[in-house]
Amino acid sequence: MVVMLLLGNWQLSRAQEKEARQEQLERLSQQSAVAISTISANLEDLKFRRVEARGSYVPAHTIYLDNKIYQGIAGYHIITPLRLGTSSMHVLVNRGWIVAGGDRSKLPEIVTPTEQVVVSGIAISPTQRTLELSTETVSGQVWENLHLERYREATGLMLQPVVILQQDDLKDGLVRQWDRPDSGAARNLGYAFQWYAMALTILIIYLVLSVKRERSQKKQT
Repeated sequence: MVVMLLLGNWQLSRAQEKEARQEQLERLSQQSAVAISTISANLEDLKFRRVEARGSYVPAHTIYLDNKIYQGIAGYHIITPLRLGTSSMHVLVNRGWIVAGGDRSKLPEIVTPTEQVVVSGIAISPTQRTLELSTETVSGQVWENLHLERYREATGLMLQPVVILQQDDLKDGLVRQWDRPDSGAARNLGYAFQWYAMALTILIIYLVLSVKRERSQKKQT
């Protein structure tokens, strides 16, 4: 019982840590936007912060992230690199969701601005892996997962270590309703409940057996 109670307490402390971290991330997302420069940045300095990037899209290197669901409908997330100013540095922009057509061999057409733009949004880690059913995870412009190093190798582009979840209100046919990242505290709370429940079960079993033992001893006397 003591061990299980200690494990339950540890899971509660982990949940509290994650909730505190989530509150910190919420504060970061409400702060003034940080401009993404042409100098290579640190992921942790930008992660979950509001950012802005000025430059020109490179539509030739647009990829379609497959199996993205919005309101129960399958589609793609559109990832396009933005060249920062006139430099050789780029940042990837998740421009939003678009429905997949009935013919999967034909990709939906995307309108990409040709002029210089200012993109605003939330910076996230580019590592957003999901289950890969095979080693063939890239088919032309369609990718199952975004791997920054794999993308660098495929395009030869110099990239910042973040992806911008674009939040600009544009009439371009792309949906930009992003889910808030889950802190994961609920899982720890669930584990804590399980440990406490197991400790309670052991206590009940102990009490029941103790009562039976006492009754058996009284009968013998």
